[in-house]
Amino acid sequence: MKMQIGVIGACICDADLYLMAEEVGYEIARNGAFIICGGLGGVMEAAPRGAKKVGGTTIGILPGDNRLSPNHYIDIAILSNMGHARNAIIAQSCDALIAVGGEYGTLSEIALALKMGKTVVTLESRWEIEGTIKADSPREAVELALCAAGTGQDLSFF
Repeated sequence: MKMQIGVIGACICDADLYLMAEEVGYEIARNGAFIICGGLGGVMEAAPRGAKKVGGTTIGILPGDNRLSPNHYIDIAILSNMGHARNAIIAQSCDALIAVGGEYGTLSEIALALKMGKTVVTLESRWEIEGTIKADSPREAVELALCAAGTGQDLSFF
């Protein structure tokens, strides 16, 4: 079964974060994993966009009930109609998560994922959160996430 890597981050981001998230998505798909994200804008658009460049499969867990609301790069839209509570579904559905930048919604996803025992890799995070792994590049973030997902090990000691 293919690994499912979550990419989380703000729905509004600057060009640098957008490009990082796009590269994260590209690397995830290049390595044969699915992307799960919130399916809207910003980081949630950039990562699937990168994945589509290499034929990756993208899944968006949407906060509302409108099938037409996800960005153009989402293949499978799951309508939760749960608002921010959908963050728990994203965290639970992933084998590991990569947080690219982010705001408070991202922070909630990080906390939920850690509580669920998931590995969380951060890239350009504004927070230092115990239990997360800091990556210095999109490629390193994906390598760490895939390693954790493939082995089921917690790599937070890095």
